[in-house]
Amino acid sequence: MTSLYPEDRDRVDAAVQNARRHGGEFRAEYRVVHPYGTVRWLYAIGSCRLEAGGQPTRLMGATLDITERREQETRLRAALEEVRRLQAQLQQENFYLQQEMKASQGQGRIIGQSPALRRVLTQVEQVAPTASSVLLLGETGTGKELFATAIHDGSPRRDRAMVRVNCAAIPAALIESELFGREKGAYTGALARQIGRFEMANGSTLFLDEISELPPESQGKLLRVLQERELERLGSPKRIKVDVRVIAATNRDLAKAVAEGRFREDLYYRLNVFPITVPPLRERREDLPLLVWAFVEEFSKAMGKPIEAVAKTSLRALQAYDWPGNVRELRNVIERAMILASGPMLKIALPGAAATPVAQGLATLAEAERDHLQRVLDATGWRIRGAGGAADILDLKPTTLESRMAKLGLRRRPLNH
Repeated sequence: MTSLYPEDRDRVDAAVQNARRHGGEFRAEYRVVHPYGTVRWLYAIGSCRLEAGGQPTRLMGATLDITERREQETRLRAALEEVRRLQAQLQQENFYLQQEMKASQGQGRIIGQSPALRRVLTQVEQVAPTASSVLLLGETGTGKELFATAIHDGSPRRDRAMVRVNCAAIPAALIESELFGREKGAYTGALARQIGRFEMANGSTLFLDEISELPPESQGKLLRVLQERELERLGSPKRIKVDVRVIAATNRDLAKAVAEGRFREDLYYRLNVFPITVPPLRERREDLPLLVWAFVEEFSKAMGKPIEAVAKTSLRALQAYDWPGNVRELRNVIERAMILASGPMLKIALPGAAATPVAQGLATLAEAERDHLQRVLDATGWRIRGAGGAADILDLKPTTLESRMAKLGLRRRPLNH
């Protein structure tokens, strides 16, 4: 018994003792350790005959070396596990890509020729071929996701889809499961294994939007994955290697968040390898005519409304406006104008400029509230939750805003009917 593998001794001894007490056959698979340290698997089969008084009279048996068979079984189990993992990954990637295709409808390319935009595009071209982390900074609505896409498309990882995560849109209790994955039963409600966005982005790029909203406890785990290039799914001690290029984005002052203790300093430095500041629309007014026509063409095609020209008075007004919601607000303004368009000449009203027609006199409180909520929702692309969302701008709870929207009958107009 001394040569038995320590973890197998009790099990083999119990099988032998049971046969000696009750007679009959016994079978066991166990490991033995040779003097020079080699471990071999053995299969033992034997029988024990008992005399009339119940005492064993004969114990016979034989052993067979089954090391090769056990090693083949181990390799087969590992291969099957890898097949299941890849199958789950493919299913989730397919689902993710379908969702991305729906979400990306209406997103376009980076448009403009202003010096401010060209400086940023030069930085994009410089960093794209590398594996370095990038931190995109800029106001809400400036199109940071488009620049992240441009970096990915200019990298050696372009053949795999970039994976996107909005850190503000996922509840704090689920963010780690979303990023790092989970095993079945990892927590109440985890009914199946799920790979995380990091595994999904293996060999590609992971875009972490609104990174400033990542909960503090998740910041530490993200830092470890970035440093060690390994992760553990929730509910599993197994470490999984990942090769992921991270691009993060925020409209917050991360350096200030670090100083105030709301964001980890070590994670900030890990992400801030190559910062790029995306300029607001008011700093690239030269690009407005190109952007306006790009959106006009997009909605003209979608709505079946041919437009031959944009009123010069409208273009001058657009140039003078400060665009607090940036390119996203401009796109919403053009969409609204296209819905109202009834001829080949497009006239564009600035946000709030035609909220209440003079003929109607002064607006009621409900009308004024509805108009203000409409403008804020248009400026945020109808995003209610998260930093820079409508509820955040209005200083309301998201549920309160949703209740007011329902009461006032505010619904987003679909592009197609």
